[in-house]
Order: sequence, then C-alpha cells, then structure tokens
Amino acid sequence: MLKGKTALITGSTSGIGRGIAEAFARAGAHVVLNGFGPPDEIERLRADLEGASGGRAAYDGADLSRADEVRRMMATALAQFDSIDILVNNAGIQHVAPVEDFPVEKWNAILAINLSSAFHTIAAALPGMKQKRWGRVVNVASAHALVASPFKSAYVAAKHGIAGLTKTVALEAAEQGVTVNAICPGYVWTPLVERQIPDTAKARGISEREVIDNVLLHAQPTKAFVSVEQVAALALFLASDSAASITGAILPIDGGWTAQ
Repeated sequence: MLKGKTALITGSTSGIGRGIAEAFARAGAHVVLNGFGPPDEIERLRADLEGASGGRAAYDGADLSRADEVRRMMATALAQFDSIDILVNNAGIQHVAPVEDFPVEKWNAILAINLSSAFHTIAAALPGMKQKRWGRVVNVASAHALVASPFKSAYVAAKHGIAGLTKTVALEAAEQGVTVNAICPGYVWTPLVERQIPDTAKARGISEREVIDNVLLHAQPTKAFVSVEQVAALALFLASDSAASITGAILPIDGGWTAQ
C-alpha cells in the first residue's frame, strides 16, 4: 500500500510511535525512526522494520527539544531518502503539577517537544510534498487537543496548539495534494501514560489504582484503554490514497471521552 513511500515518525522507538512505524513498515514504506532508548534495542527495531518493509529503515536520535537538531534530522532524512512522503509528529512528554507549581523548565520542554518540533518538521517536509503533489502529515495530538484536564497546563496548551497548526497547514497545502490531520487518542497504555500515574496520584492525593480507575478510565465511557494498534491503524488509513479528501480534521479515537 505504501511501497516506495518514505515515512518519518518522531518518538517512534516505543509506544504509539513504534506501533505506527511497525504498521507503516508492514505496508511497505521506508521508515525513519526517531527517539531515545538503548542502542542495541533501537538497532533491533530498525532491522526488524527493514525486514518487514522490504525497503530501508534508518534511525536518527535528534533531540526534539532543540530546533537545530530537528532541522538537522529533517535535512539528513531528505538527503538519504530524497523525499519525506509521510510525516508523523508523535513525540511527546508530560508533566503533571498545579499551574502555580509547574516548573518553568518543564513548561518549556513540553512546548518544545510536543508543539514546536512539529512546526519544524512540517516546515522542512512540506516543500518536497508540494513539489511532488502528494504528501501526508499526521499529527498525533490527544483528546487534550479538544478538552482539558487539571494539572496538565503545558500538555493541554501544546495539544490545543497542534490542533490549530494542523488546520492551518491543511489550508495552506490543500491544493497541492497534501493532507494534514490530527489523531486525538484518549488514554493509551504506553510508557508516557504509565509514568504520569504517580505524579497524578500525588497531585490529587489519591492512590495510583484510583488514578487508573477514577481519573484515566473515568474519562472514557468504554472503560478501556485505547490500543496502540488502533491508533496505528487510523494513522495508516490517513496515509492512504483512500483518505485523500480528509484534511484539516481533528479526529478523536478516545472511547467516547469527547462525546460527553
């Protein structure tokens, strides 16, 4: 389905990003990975993706909190693969604290990685997509691009920003065969969600079990976590020719959370 296309996925060495990279590789795409982790594990993942796709897989460990590193990663990928046909902005970090206690350095890091890095990757990839008159940008936002939760001021601000960025770039690229959409998962069981449970418990003064049952899954009428595979399947569809008329869409995949 994606044979001959090149997909760059940020934050793809674990969690949702890894699931999307694996789905794209199975569909035949060349894949550029980005993220952190033990080098031997990343190399195994890269080799596995190359085997699954029948094409090429590369890895770039760019620190997405630094604009110069993001731009360098994009230039390297464009030189290596000639074009980036599919861009998935998935990288994200989280910190949970009341706004008056929110560390400034955490605010800056979350905005840089969760929002500004997407600006830099899109700005670098879009000219080539427009020239080829085909391209797909999929921004992994969150239900928090549509609604808010307490103690997550930076994350919610960044994800609302991603929604606005998605709509704006979709309008700018609409006549050049490029679609730009945002996926808004509810709670997916990933390392990012798991790591925020202790902080949420502390901020709310409740147990970690109560965080899962009464905070995370309370928001989702299905009372079930969204799976990585479900998010990856939606990303794969948005990258397909069948989704050519879907652009500027902010698409919940949240177990009914934002229907309330």
